[in-house]
Amino acid sequence: MATTTQPRSRTTTAAAPKRRAADIAYDKIETLISKLSIEPGSPVVEAELAELTGLGRTPVREALMRMVSIGLVVQQPRRGLLVSTIDVVDHLDVIQTRRVLEQLIAASAARRATAVQRKALLTCAHKMVEAAARGNLDAYMAADQALDHVVHDACRNASAVKAVVPLVVQCRRFWYAYQHEGEIGEAARAHLAMAESIASGNEAEAAQGASRLMDYLELFTRRVIDA
Repeated sequence: MATTTQPRSRTTTAAAPKRRAADIAYDKIETLISKLSIEPGSPVVEAELAELTGLGRTPVREALMRMVSIGLVVQQPRRGLLVSTIDVVDHLDVIQTRRVLEQLIAASAARRATAVQRKALLTCAHKMVEAAARGNLDAYMAADQALDHVVHDACRNASAVKAVVPLVVQCRRFWYAYQHEGEIGEAARAHLAMAESIASGNEAEAAQGASRLMDYLELFTRRVIDA
């Protein structure tokens, strides 16, 4: 009896979308600014940033224009581009605005997150707690960014995410600038509580968890103001 050979089934794996050079430049420059490697008030020189990031001037220029639009970089007559300064008092307005957006995002994520995303939320938050216990701010911030990405993807509200991201960047830079006044362990626990409330699927609790996290960030800001 003749045997027939079945064709091999082909499994195709979707390739991850290639990121634009301008997006890569943005992330690298934002990290330098957030970590205060480029200090507030410092001049921004395209050629230097192109060398630091290993990217061309065109993507660096596009990234800088995005930063101008969110206030991370300012353009001044005759002085060119400068890294914006940190206004401690105005930071309270950042927190107040972020509070409203974070409540919406958390509630939406609680409603719309997949099972995989709910698990990832908890994983990221626990990494924040572990990093805080070691006093490793860079690892803490990396886990915080990962948590933000999961929540933002899960909420499926592009408008809210677009509005909140610049505020998150300002808060990250504020942390690096005034970390001596912060309680990183307390902040990590607040993130974990929010992640747990989102993972539970309860929209009201998720919104409350986000608000409690903003309560901590506001308290932290007031400590800096009063110091």
